Amino acid sequence: MEEELIYHGSNQIIRNPRILVQGFYKDFGYGFYCTRIEKQAVRWANTKRNPHIVNVYAYEGKLGLSVKLFPDMTDEWVDFIAACRTGKEHSYDIVEGPMADDTIWDYVEDFLAGRISRPAFWELAKFKHPTHQILFSTEDALKNIRFVRSYEL
Repeated sequence: MEEELIYHGSNQIIRNPRILVQGFYKDFGYGFYCTRIEKQAVRWANTKRNPHIVNVYAYEGKLGLSVKLFPDMTDEWVDFIAACRTGKEHSYDIVEGPMADDTIWDYVEDFLAGRISRPAFWELAKFKHPTHQILFSTEDALKNIRFVRSYEL
């Protein structure tokens, strides 16, 4: 696999990413999140307190790691996010796929609570802009990224 650039929005320069297990449950569980979409990393950085920093990393997927890939928003993706957001752990080193932003997560919660059907969820979710996230959830996974640079917005 060819090396590519990925991005992480923050309020600090992160030369040596770490697996963080704190705060609220996230889409794919705890770890270090990046994206292939630079504009999305800019949005993430802008949600943080000053300064707004985008960190850039070189990434080359490695064989031998346990990787879960969700190319699209599917029923399996919704079920996986629902499980992770309620605290269920998984054994993947890397998980990659679309992001459930706050609006999408509201729809997931409505679906889980039985307020909307699965088809209604998909009807509501399909109008959102494309998103992407890569979770590095183990130290072995983090060995596959290399800090390149950062810039302040």
